[in-house]
Amino acid sequence: MDSPQQSKANLNREPKRSQNQSSTPPQKDAYARLLSQHRSSKFSSYLEQYAKDSSIQREGNWPNPLLKAQSDRLNTPQQKRDQVFYDFSDSSDFSPSSMKSRGEESSQSMYMEKLSIRNAQQDCERQQGVCDRQRRGQRRDTTTSHDGDIESGEELGSLKPNEVKKQQKQQRRFKDSNKDGTSKETDSFVGHPQSPKKASPSGQEQDKMKKSKKKMLHQEEEKNREGMSKMTLADAQMSRPKSPHSKEKRQQQSQASSANSPADKNKNKGGRGQKKQVFEPYMTTEDVSHGLKRGELIQGQIRINPKKYHEAFIPSPDDTRDIFLDGIVARNRALNGDVVVVQILPQEQWKVVRSDTDCEGASESETQKEHIMQRAQKKRERAPSPDVIVEDQCSDQEELISKQKNITLMDTGGPLEEAPAPRSNGEILQKTAKVVYIVEKKHSRAATGFLKFLPDKPFAMFSPVDHRVPRINVPLRDCPEDFRSRSGDYTNTLFICRITNWAADSNFAEGQLAKTLGQAGEIEPETEGILTEYDVDFSDFSNEVLDCLPKNLPWTIPPEEMRKRRDLRTECIFTIDPATARDLDDALSCKQLPDGNFEVGVHIADVSYFVEQDNALDAVASQRATSVYMVQKVIPMLPRLLCEELCSLNPLTDRLTFSVIWKITPEGKILSEWFGRTVIRSCVKLSYDHAQSMIEAPEKLFSAEELPPVDPMHPIDEIHQAVLNLHSIAKNLRAQRFSGGALRLDQIKLSFTLDKETMMPQGCYVYQYRDSNKLVEEFMLLANMATASHIYRKFPELALLRRHPPPKTKMVDELQELCDQLGIDIDLSSAGALHKSLNTTLGDDEYTSARKEVLTHMCSRPMQMALYFCTGVLKQEQFFKHYALNVPLYTHFTSPIRRYADIIVHRLLASSLNCGPRLGLSTEEVEKQASHCNDKKTVSKRVQELSSELFFGVFVKVISIFTLVEVQLKADGAPMKYSALLKRPEDGMS
Repeated sequence: MDSPQQSKANLNREPKRSQNQSSTPPQKDAYARLLSQHRSSKFSSYLEQYAKDSSIQREGNWPNPLLKAQSDRLNTPQQKRDQVFYDFSDSSDFSPSSMKSRGEESSQSMYMEKLSIRNAQQDCERQQGVCDRQRRGQRRDTTTSHDGDIESGEELGSLKPNEVKKQQKQQRRFKDSNKDGTSKETDSFVGHPQSPKKASPSGQEQDKMKKSKKKMLHQEEEKNREGMSKMTLADAQMSRPKSPHSKEKRQQQSQASSANSPADKNKNKGGRGQKKQVFEPYMTTEDVSHGLKRGELIQGQIRINPKKYHEAFIPSPDDTRDIFLDGIVARNRALNGDVVVVQILPQEQWKVVRSDTDCEGASESETQKEHIMQRAQKKRERAPSPDVIVEDQCSDQEELISKQKNITLMDTGGPLEEAPAPRSNGEILQKTAKVVYIVEKKHSRAATGFLKFLPDKPFAMFSPVDHRVPRINVPLRDCPEDFRSRSGDYTNTLFICRITNWAADSNFAEGQLAKTLGQAGEIEPETEGILTEYDVDFSDFSNEVLDCLPKNLPWTIPPEEMRKRRDLRTECIFTIDPATARDLDDALSCKQLPDGNFEVGVHIADVSYFVEQDNALDAVASQRATSVYMVQKVIPMLPRLLCEELCSLNPLTDRLTFSVIWKITPEGKILSEWFGRTVIRSCVKLSYDHAQSMIEAPEKLFSAEELPPVDPMHPIDEIHQAVLNLHSIAKNLRAQRFSGGALRLDQIKLSFTLDKETMMPQGCYVYQYRDSNKLVEEFMLLANMATASHIYRKFPELALLRRHPPPKTKMVDELQELCDQLGIDIDLSSAGALHKSLNTTLGDDEYTSARKEVLTHMCSRPMQMALYFCTGVLKQEQFFKHYALNVPLYTHFTSPIRRYADIIVHRLLASSLNCGPRLGLSTEEVEKQASHCNDKKTVSKRVQELSSELFFGVFVKVISIFTLVEVQLKADGAPMKYSALLKRPEDGMS
């Protein structure tokens, strides 16, 4: 064995020798560097002897006398030497210093084990598109089976039996051919899996070997696609927890690591007695905190691509391209929506993409030696994005503020460079990362899916419908009683399963069945599955909550409360809502003054009167945070007694309200403003259709039969004139907003007509947004903006406001480039410029509306979600702005029946007016509630979309209106421009 001094000498001689060697391309990994440091006859002879003994040991499972002698000489237990191997199994650095610290003999033992693994990897490296992380020794990419399940590859250390025999044969051939003991032959052996006697084999032999290896890979993939191979089942079984305590589990893993008997090796196909960890252990809380403060780690909410579940992203703090997480291992058991902490990988592991929408670029490993170009100057200066504050849902607010003030991206070794500019071929580098800690598990850990019976196993395999959730091992005791004997009866049955554990050494999670839903494709089972999966609380309200409601029904306003409020019951006040609405939380009034101006009022249900701070009702409302509107029903935030009775501004009934009343000119200029608690009596419940009819027929005299019941104190003509006056003022307010730089992107919304008995869809239509909708919207916006200014002025540290960050810079730039290429003249420099472009530059022909709809959808993609926040946490006022409305301050005040954020705003407003108690929340508590409202708002929107998709799918299936439509494409003469002609099926076709 060479001494360290001899190793250094060999290292010094290496550059001269390598000039004459051209048979092997330069290696980029640590193993070739190790070999280059030990090219000596003694090392070659050692490899020869080790290969021989290792081959004998593998074939007969006999103890290795050489290793035994070394172990005796070093007085090192076998368990410890095995542990050394695992400590370095994923290391990317194999320096001589690290070898010295652990003993040269044990390092070479480790190296030979690595060598056998690398030979199997050569096949993968020849496949086109193999990613860089495979070449670094990690497990191969997961694949999707035909039912969307996650098919996980085994760790690379577990070779197939035929691969082991092949390596043994190659090692024996190496021994026979290596009589000279030259380092050249040793180098050839390391560089190629074939025999070193034929360093440059013929083309036929190469083809033959390639075909053989491809065949082996193909067989391996076939086993993966079957879903439950013996190895996979064994792995799944091993992943089951042996103890509910993590400490006991670690002790068992340590015991498994020390096992070194032949029987243990046979059980574990890798032959090393311990199952390799699939996922890295999480960092400690202390390390994460220090890493975030130093800028070495990044916190954000993970988004997993629903169509390509191996792709995940978190937003970049510097508002550049999202950070990419490649594969399930990089996600480290985090699920969609979780708040995670990630560590940026070294730059040579970053991903090459051609555009922001292209996430399938080649691996950076092919070009890691190229010089990275410096980042190009940005096209224009933009305000820094405030995403970090809101996207990083961290409990430590001070840490969030420090991150906002000083954002730096660092890898494991030091600060990262700026994101590189596009290369000459248009490719761009995208940063990659791995999850090192889960701050908050926002995913419900529940999923809908199907059960598969596994013969001779104590568990069944649960396959989620959502491919972003892993497959789950479910104990048979949780399955239906007859599932074992009649598993085929449950092929199309939907179940709900909750993940209870996901061990670091398993590709599969463990879980328990929560409920059997019913047949897949039916509305009620699918709806319940959606609600459960997104953690929407649709349970009945508890008796403790209901006890917080008034007991004496029918309820009347107490006289002492009446004396505290302004009495508006004689005013002409009415509601305008959808025809089916039952929770009426806003009303309008408009009275012309003698001077020609108007007194306009917005009256909102005073929910905070009934929902007192810190009682059981308040707790459940804050947890639900919002009502969830589905196609066929509503999941209310509050008990129906409040939603539909006591708080709802039903007609001809005295109700408690919070009012904003302005004195306003016909042109929409506000002269004065008043806030206060009031009592109203709505004179009529108008639908949007009723109001629209009044707007479209200003001279018509409406009869009582054409409208809902009306209070006799207010003639129909008075109500009609009030609607017309509100419409006139609203048009002026709207024009002022858009001339001031506001933006509205009208997205198409699908609505359904339902059978009243079965609630099955009978038809669908596009919801029309008309002048009556715009009238109500305009005054709700005015009330929200006025309330935001008022509470921020009174409570600058506690105000709960709503902001809308500007769109993502990179996505806006790319959209601008696309529009320029298509010849579309559009200005994306500001909200107002975009709104003007969408309404003035799209032509005036039969396709104008279609072009506008498509472009509106494209422009909505770069937009970010509006977010609640506490002003005491986000100090910089420039970040308070609402991008789409183009106003400095905005909040939600007008829908307290269905939004908890509005209840907090009502409490702040009442406290500011000395007509209510002070808000019993700190700045941090308000911010925490704001964050929770953001999450629930996002969930509510997604559930609503899924409900609409479900009903549309059922409608298409039942009606079958699209089954016989034929599409023909016709060329227009110009390349890549086509029109589609839809042909209806001929009569008599079936």
